[in-house]
Amino acid sequence: MSIQIYYDRIDFRVKDWRKVKKLIEKVISKVDKVSGDLNFIVTDDNSIKKINIEFLQHNYFTDVISFNYSSEGKISGEVYISLDTVKINAFNYNVSLDRELLRVIIHGVLHLCGYEDKCNKEKLEMRKQEEYWLLVYDSI
Repeated sequence: MSIQIYYDRIDFRVKDWRKVKKLIEKVISKVDKVSGDLNFIVTDDNSIKKINIEFLQHNYFTDVISFNYSSEGKISGEVYISLDTVKINAFNYNVSLDRELLRVIIHGVLHLCGYEDKCNKEKLEMRKQEEYWLLVYDSI
């Protein structure tokens, strides 16, 4: 199975993609699953808004959208990330672009692993998981 990253309409590149892939594997193994085919697509606000409208009927920008194609025991899917929104969030949260992008990648993987963030309790757990995995990344 493969974990791939693609870039659509942007020049930016994720730093240390091999290390990020190791982290993704660790997140997935923590929920007793294995990785299937995972595609991460880093794009711009206009593209992600079109996806949000077409597939989720949401007429707004967002930082990440995950499409879960997982089957029993295997995590597969597509994670679309808007670099434009991630840049804004990095500025607003006073973190580096690389750190915020990593958080969003983790967030997308957590969704594929079954985590939700619809209510406050779920949002708190999602944030706790993001923080945990950011620390794990630092130790890889």
